[in-house]
Amino acid sequence: MPGSVKHGCDHVFFIGFLGAGKSTLARNLGNMFNRRFVDTDRLVERRAGMSVGAMYRSRGERYFRRLETQALRSLQSERSLLVSCGGGVVETPENIDLMHAMGFCVYLDGDLDDSLRQIRSYAARPDFHSPEHAAGLLAHRKPLYEQAADLTIDIRGRSFKEVSYQCAELLLERGLL
Repeated sequence: MPGSVKHGCDHVFFIGFLGAGKSTLARNLGNMFNRRFVDTDRLVERRAGMSVGAMYRSRGERYFRRLETQALRSLQSERSLLVSCGGGVVETPENIDLMHAMGFCVYLDGDLDDSLRQIRSYAARPDFHSPEHAAGLLAHRKPLYEQAADLTIDIRGRSFKEVSYQCAELLLERGLL
């Protein structure tokens, strides 16, 4: 897939729903291949000086989304990062454009049961109100993830280790690791 390698930045962005394992995958691959990994939610928290949950409560989702876009823009001067993105990163079209300009998007495609199994604290997930709300959010975001994806990995019923090895293999084949 030679056309998929971008010039300039060569980041790999992991997108997907809440609890899909994006941060775990970025960390695992970073450790396996000695690559730096970052999490956009953590970048936003450092920039704002508060947690994502506190931002949602005090300033609202629009404020958070603005900072999320700024965090993505800040990665333009970096090279070869593995980037775990927040579940709603695809809600902002500019974010999708930025990710495509800077690298390659890997969509971790799971179902609601996969997400619910991984979410340890609902309170730490500001856009998670209930399993019913999450089902609606997933239905809304799924086509956005699919559109943004350069590569989709089905994570249903698979361990983090299995997903890590499959993702590593697919990214190595494309010259992205």
